[in-house]
Amino acid sequence: MTLTLEVPPDVEAGLLAQAQAQGIDISHYVENVLRREAMAHSAAEVFRPAVELTFEERRAHLRKFLEGHAGNTIVLTDEAIDRRSTYEDRGL
Repeated sequence: MTLTLEVPPDVEAGLLAQAQAQGIDISHYVENVLRREAMAHSAAEVFRPAVELTFEERRAHLRKFLEGHAGNTIVLTDEAIDRRSTYEDRGL
């Protein structure tokens, strides 16, 4: 796709300075900026904050998470989780 943009002189100067600082021409710099912005917005759609999700969407995400971790439970004995058994060789 080809785009033609009219930008104010101060914006052009800023873009040109950034491009020169990176050692690339302005068209590549602007393409990189647009690419980063596009990726950031598509990632934001995938990873919406939980506060923006409905109750049903949050519940569905939780169930999917739990289903993905089914069978990963390790049951520890009382001795294994007791502080004294953890630190007994240190004299604590």
